[in-house]
Amino acid sequence: MKKAFATALEERGYTTLTPVQESVTHADLIGADLLVSAQTGSGKTLGFGLAIGPTLLGEDEGFTTSGAPLALVIAPTRELAMQVKRELAWLYAGTGATLASCVGGMDMRDERRTLSRGAHIVVATPGRLRDHIMRQSIDLSAIRAVVLDEADEMLDLGFREDLEFILENTPEDRQTLMFSATVPSSIASLAKSYQKNAVRVSTTAERSQHTDIEYRAMTVSPRDAENAIINVLRFYEAPNAIVFANTRAMVNRLTTRLSNRGFSVVALSGELSQNERTHALQAMRDGRARVCVATDVAARGIDLPNLDLVVHAELPTNHEILLHRSGRTGRAGRKGVSALIVPPVARKKAERILKSARLTAAWAEAPSADEVRARDHDRLLSDPAWHEPISENDVDAVAKLTEAFTADQLAAAFLRLYSVQHSAPEELSDAPNAPVERVPFGPSVWFSVPLGRAHDTEPRRLLPMLCKAGNITRDDVGAIRVQQTESFVEVKASQAEAFVAALGPDLIVEDDVRLTRLAGPPAAVRSSTASYDAKPRDGAGYKGKPRESDGYKGKPREAVGGEPKPREAAPYKGTTPDGEGYKGKPRDGEGYKGKPRDGEGYKGKPRDGEGYKGKPRDSEGYKGKPREGAPYKGKPAADRPKQAVARHDDAVVQAWGDGPKRAKKAYDPMAQSSAPAEAPRKATTRAGAADPSQSMGRRKPGGSAGKPWDKDGKGAKGPRPPAGKASSKKNVARGKPSKANASAPPRRDKP
Repeated sequence: MKKAFATALEERGYTTLTPVQESVTHADLIGADLLVSAQTGSGKTLGFGLAIGPTLLGEDEGFTTSGAPLALVIAPTRELAMQVKRELAWLYAGTGATLASCVGGMDMRDERRTLSRGAHIVVATPGRLRDHIMRQSIDLSAIRAVVLDEADEMLDLGFREDLEFILENTPEDRQTLMFSATVPSSIASLAKSYQKNAVRVSTTAERSQHTDIEYRAMTVSPRDAENAIINVLRFYEAPNAIVFANTRAMVNRLTTRLSNRGFSVVALSGELSQNERTHALQAMRDGRARVCVATDVAARGIDLPNLDLVVHAELPTNHEILLHRSGRTGRAGRKGVSALIVPPVARKKAERILKSARLTAAWAEAPSADEVRARDHDRLLSDPAWHEPISENDVDAVAKLTEAFTADQLAAAFLRLYSVQHSAPEELSDAPNAPVERVPFGPSVWFSVPLGRAHDTEPRRLLPMLCKAGNITRDDVGAIRVQQTESFVEVKASQAEAFVAALGPDLIVEDDVRLTRLAGPPAAVRSSTASYDAKPRDGAGYKGKPRESDGYKGKPREAVGGEPKPREAAPYKGTTPDGEGYKGKPRDGEGYKGKPRDGEGYKGKPRDGEGYKGKPRDSEGYKGKPREGAPYKGKPAADRPKQAVARHDDAVVQAWGDGPKRAKKAYDPMAQSSAPAEAPRKATTRAGAADPSQSMGRRKPGGSAGKPWDKDGKGAKGPRPPAGKASSKKNVARGKPSKANASAPPRRDKP
């Protein structure tokens, strides 16, 4: 160990090193890449400060003039980064090291000026450091060591991309140290990509949680959760305590509540500025504040000197967060308490988290007001001030008090003054340790109420109305089943006669709402009436089982059998039904799906005997276009004649078959004729188009329904119109032919 480090440790009162500090500073690991897993509070900051010392200093005892940074220490939060900087400052004070910080929330211009003056060690958060790299305000070419503190937390916060960017911009021969409370697969993957032959360092603290923290699970009633937090803080009266919440809204709520109760409290959440967060932590260190209410991210890695109590106002989401929260106390050999506030609905979750963390907690109720007062008296009597001699400055005042008041008066006044300085404890109701089993309702009588969902009736409306009119309590009412037009109410048999007597002979509840006493449960009533959602059923039930005469969804069935609609010999699906057919369409004897039908055909289009899809049809053809015997989809066949269509005077298009390709002809307006082009062009036909004039995506030349003109220029709607544009004054002036001019050149098709 360097002499400067030994001197700094001696001045700070360190006589021995923690297990993790001894492991990372072993002589065999000097300069090696390390993957260290150790609990929070185990001295990791001092450990990696000592581990990178030989790499940065080499054989020297101190640093020379600062220039480009030699080491990077990356932490997930601003508070942890500033804390690491403070720890490294006193450790490297004897080496003449210059430290700089780059964290979010601070003025970036000040950081750039500091970096331009030079620094040996830079402590940063991932996002701000990446900004400096991209702005070229930091030079990483001389980096010898990189430390990732709380690496698992940085990955959980989504900094993986930033970390990879930073590591890729540092020299490959650097020393890389990763410190993490746990080593999940994401950390192992990152280490494999950016470390060389990393040495795995695992301390005993990872395998068995240290015993410096006492875990207590305190059960409370649902409405006393916040009152229990006040009693826990008063019961322990820790010099520093931190209360964890899951959301910023809960942090603000608890901060206001504790401040109103007289606690010196500060808040720590992500919505605060860096300056506000720094002042809050400094108030805790100075003793101006005793309680800090914080979220998980804001309190990550903070180290308060006298933090003896951690209160989980809301349970964490997993055991890792529980360990990180609790690790704020019980640090460096100090004892601490981690108290979990557990309402009844969260008991299973608390047990699961404790089991996952391999922790054993003492289960008990939260401290009551009497227990807090008793603890105050014990602290009062054990105060060493009782045994200190009376100072000379207090002799006269003591004499005056003893002469003016009796001993009882002095003691009572002292207790009252002592109580004023502390917040009064809260009275807590008894918390159920286990869910209360529901007692069977017992014999009952059912009544029908002519109010249902159609009348916007709800159980919360029926219950008070029945209790008030029948002079019974809510415990005398069992199930309330609201139907469409009526509701069924269950009343204890022991209270049924008194209930009926209170309603009168007509069983009027209110506003002419009359009850009907049923002979049995409503399940038997439904089968004898036609009132279950207007769809009666018989005893066989639902889903394919027969119903009564009203049928299923308003469609009548037989009274008993409930069989499907009657058909003749052929069954359903794929075979021919009787005259009713499939969805009202008649079929012939051969059935459905690719099989020929009778005269109506497929969607109103007749077919011939050979069927559909690629098979020839009768004279009407496909979409009104005639075909021959050859197959479809433009495939040539020996018995199919080739069809040629005259588009213009000299332009011939070959649609399909084995004949010559279509010849593209050049247009010569002077000669008013076209010459064949040298390179023939292949003619293609758009899929499914029976009209050759649609080939190559060309426009249709005219005719009816896209049908071509024949060689004589006659189409379905008469002869083809002559080419050219309609005459106009401009066209006549320019010598252009009109539409009626027979000498006009042929129209030129688009290529």
